[in-house]
Amino acid sequence: MRRFLLAIALCLGALTQAQADDLQQILQVHADEVASPSRRSVGVLLDDLVASGLPQVPRFLEEWAGRTVWQGPDGRFFFGQEDGDQITLTDLDSGETRIEGRGGFTQLRPNGGVRRLIGTALVQYQLEDPDISRRESAVAAIARRPAADQLAPLVASIEGEPDDTLRARKTQLATFLSARFADTPQERIAAIDSLAQDTTVEARSVLNQILQTEAGVAASEPDGNIARLLNPMEAPDEYYAQLVEAGFAPAQTGPAVIRAALEAHIRDGTAGGVPLAQLGTDAARERAYAALSKEGLVPPLVTVETRDYALNAYVFYELYDEPNAEITAAAEAALASAEQRVAFAQAADLALDGLSLASIYFLAAIGLAITFGVMGVINMAHGEFIMMGAYTGYVVQLFVPDYTLSIIIALPLAFAVTFGAGVTMERLVIRHLYHRPLETLLATFGISIALQQLAKNIFGTQARPLTSPGWLDGAWVISDVIQISYIRIAIFVLALIFLALILFVLKRTRLGLEVRAVTQNPGMAASMGINPDRINMLTFGLGSGIAGIAGVAIGLYAKVTSEMGADYIVQSFMTVVVGGVGNVWGTLAGASLIGFLQKGIEWLNPSNTLAAQTYMILFIILFIQFRPKGIVALKGRAAAD
Repeated sequence: MRRFLLAIALCLGALTQAQADDLQQILQVHADEVASPSRRSVGVLLDDLVASGLPQVPRFLEEWAGRTVWQGPDGRFFFGQEDGDQITLTDLDSGETRIEGRGGFTQLRPNGGVRRLIGTALVQYQLEDPDISRRESAVAAIARRPAADQLAPLVASIEGEPDDTLRARKTQLATFLSARFADTPQERIAAIDSLAQDTTVEARSVLNQILQTEAGVAASEPDGNIARLLNPMEAPDEYYAQLVEAGFAPAQTGPAVIRAALEAHIRDGTAGGVPLAQLGTDAARERAYAALSKEGLVPPLVTVETRDYALNAYVFYELYDEPNAEITAAAEAALASAEQRVAFAQAADLALDGLSLASIYFLAAIGLAITFGVMGVINMAHGEFIMMGAYTGYVVQLFVPDYTLSIIIALPLAFAVTFGAGVTMERLVIRHLYHRPLETLLATFGISIALQQLAKNIFGTQARPLTSPGWLDGAWVISDVIQISYIRIAIFVLALIFLALILFVLKRTRLGLEVRAVTQNPGMAASMGINPDRINMLTFGLGSGIAGIAGVAIGLYAKVTSEMGADYIVQSFMTVVVGGVGNVWGTLAGASLIGFLQKGIEWLNPSNTLAAQTYMILFIILFIQFRPKGIVALKGRAAAD
């Protein structure tokens, strides 16, 4: 019995040793290929390694590609890390390590082409690796260098993928590979058809790769999958150059060639039998050159007529690299559908950008609309109230590190600060200048310069950060084409809140009733017991306070500097004037018109934003000529004023 157990133990030990040596045995079978691999023959070795399913293979492939595999004097392979004249060797199967001298050991250095093939084989293992980072790396490697042999292992790894996001990416990538490398045309066409709804750049790139063409010229229409026949008369010189390059025609004889040939063959005051005095025209020089050509002294003369005759005698074409016409037809249809979807998506993205910019202009201009509309005051310092609000938010964040809480505190505080500044400005300056627009403009312009300089003295000239809360980081990504940042969405929501709040104040409160009364007829309002002076003060303070809140919102995504108000004062005035002075709905309409118009012009001329601003101002000037009271004009006596 004891002998029987000993025999079993010896057999199991031998079996275990044989299994442990499996990788080394496979490598020894291909020892020459492991030591000196080439792109043409290494495939057999890689196939055997992958087919073995041994757990040691992935590490070996990584080490081999990383040039850390060594061959000993006995021909066996090891993982090795050199340290001076010594090497720490690790057995491929058992993992045992030992230190040896470098003598007799050779480091394996596969070239770049072989390493790429090794990487392809390694990807098959990494696709199902327990470590998600390795699986993601494998998928990224396939996306960078797609190949036909990657399709099967990629598809096989999809079902067992535990991560939903990575499974979706694998499925998408499998569709891309199927469109190019599936076994049957039906499978490829099915994958191509599914790409018609995919607006990603990758999907369109796959379709464009399927539709790659090569231009050519032949004496007759060639066999194969012809993409299109070309008209050589659209660019005759370029197409004739193709004929010359293909060896179908001699080089075209240009004026410089003719002149040089005639100069080289001047004899007794003539060239080609034509006196030099008569060679003043192109026709005469061509005639002399033709004579030299008949004598065999120069190449044949190729005239425009000769060129055109040769062009009409040959067929110029573009031939698809893909030989199957059904596949290219499906790819063309899918690409056209995808590009149409991209165009719609770009229009939607442009509309979102215009809506976002309109909300910013509305926030910046609504305070000015109230003061300008009610009081008729041209306040050039309105932009500086926006700047004061932004700096208020910056100061709050210095003391309140919680960005969400700091924004909640900064909004009402910015309103209070700028409301007080606006009331002070109205009491000290503006009320003395009513009905004197030029003096008001100059005075407020001077105040704006003073406020800018004051901000520079306090905060310096460098831009200050107004950091948004973490939940506003990033963007809402609808597709590869449509996306909008969360900050701009927040500004849009804030603009809607302010629109509702201002409408409530003007339509549902006593202050709003008095403001509307003073706007329409100050004299009649005063006779009804309303104090226009008080209303003007509160109105100016309200408009300034709203500008301060707008400054906090704008500062979340724009730079906070002493000059930031100047970036919005022109657009604010244009918004108010175009929309209709003294009307909230008019301000909204004006902001929408200017925001969408500016984004549209920038889309047409993206490389020159200054030109876009210029075109926008010219358009607005023309618009005011035809509708001087704006989009939504006031009604009643105020309109007559």
